[in-house]
Amino acid sequence: MQHEALLLFIVFVIALLLTILIYWLGGRYSAKGGKSEGKLSPYSCGEDLPYEGELRVNLERFLIYAVYFLIFDVVAFMLVVSSKVSPVHVITYALITLISVIFVIKR
Repeated sequence: MQHEALLLFIVFVIALLLTILIYWLGGRYSAKGGKSEGKLSPYSCGEDLPYEGELRVNLERFLIYAVYFLIFDVVAFMLVVSSKVSPVHVITYALITLISVIFVIKR
C-alpha cells in the first residue's frame, strides 16, 4: 500500500513537471506579434474583420447542431455502457436514435 502511494505521488510529480516544462517552452518559443487594434478589442481573436456591423449568428442552425451533438453524445454513452445490457436493447435504442435523426434532417 505504501509502495503504491509513493509510486502514484512520483507519477503525479513527473506529470506536473512535464506540464510546467511544456507551458514554459510554449511561452518562450511562441510567435510574438505586435498588438493590433483587433487584438485589443474585447471578444476578438486578433484578426481585423473585413466588415463593419453587427455579427449575426444563425440561431436555428446552431440549435440543430446542438441537437445533433446531444443525440450522438447520448448514443456514444449508451454504446459505452451497454456491455452489461442485452444487445436487443442497444439495437432498439440505436434504431430509435436513427429514426429521430432522420426526422430532424427531413425538417
